[in-house]
Amino acid sequence: MGRKDLRKKIQEGIFFLDGAMGTQLISHGFGVGICTEYLNIEKPEVVLQIHQSYIEAGSDAVITNTFGANSYSLKRHGHSDEVAKVNIAAAGIARRAAGEEKYVLGNIGPTGRMLEPFGDMTVAGCKKVFTEQARALADDGVDGFMIETMTDLNELAIAITAVKTVCTLPVFASLAYDYGPKGFRTMMGVDVDSTVSQLVSLGVDAVGFNCGSLTLENYIQLASQYAKSLSKLGARIQLLAEPNAGLPEIEDGQAVYKVLPEDFAEAAREIHSAGVNIIGGCCGTGPEHIRAMVEKLR
Repeated sequence: MGRKDLRKKIQEGIFFLDGAMGTQLISHGFGVGICTEYLNIEKPEVVLQIHQSYIEAGSDAVITNTFGANSYSLKRHGHSDEVAKVNIAAAGIARRAAGEEKYVLGNIGPTGRMLEPFGDMTVAGCKKVFTEQARALADDGVDGFMIETMTDLNELAIAITAVKTVCTLPVFASLAYDYGPKGFRTMMGVDVDSTVSQLVSLGVDAVGFNCGSLTLENYIQLASQYAKSLSKLGARIQLLAEPNAGLPEIEDGQAVYKVLPEDFAEAAREIHSAGVNIIGGCCGTGPEHIRAMVEKLR
């Protein structure tokens, strides 16, 4: 039968994303600090198995294992000249898992550097690395892009522009928030209204949040704020959410997420009720969380 156009698909009701990749790789014995993106080359069968487990759990889309597959991030592991190779491999693995019915989103995360004047990264340099990554993913057949875990609106805007330079595929944009005395802010101090206003003007297909240091209750509150902000603008784009499995607890020096799948699913139900139709999971979530969420909402 084949896939519907992704822009049409996300208008039809709840669209289920997958869960964490890093958490699953750790559970497969890969330590923190390795270049997880290079596992697309060295251990493709493991990455494939993780993608397949999410499809079997009910995900409508899998997100490529390319969060840090830009030349700046790959340089820290000695792979800066293999951007195309890593991204093409990742897209191919994800497509094998998704088949012809499900969707593949090309994942783009932050560069790990700061733009001038706070850091040494130029706008031109930032756009160059995002364009390089986006082109490799688009050329190898992803259905859309997930630009996520951003904290700087300027860096996010550059990433969005880079994607739109190389293709016309749908773009989902997501920031990571913390909660403090001033409410929800990213690490760079960006609030929800500023986020929504700028991203709507950039013509993205979905806006939302993932990761951060929030409780499940915080994520529910954040979903409501996003919905209110979109309503004030009269914007008719989709909301997305990829909550962590709550706040982690540190055990033996490791972050351990203890939110049960049924509790995660209940939080997802409330997030959906707030107006979010594109829902998945971030850190600490696995196929069991996605399965529980799909069963609860579908």
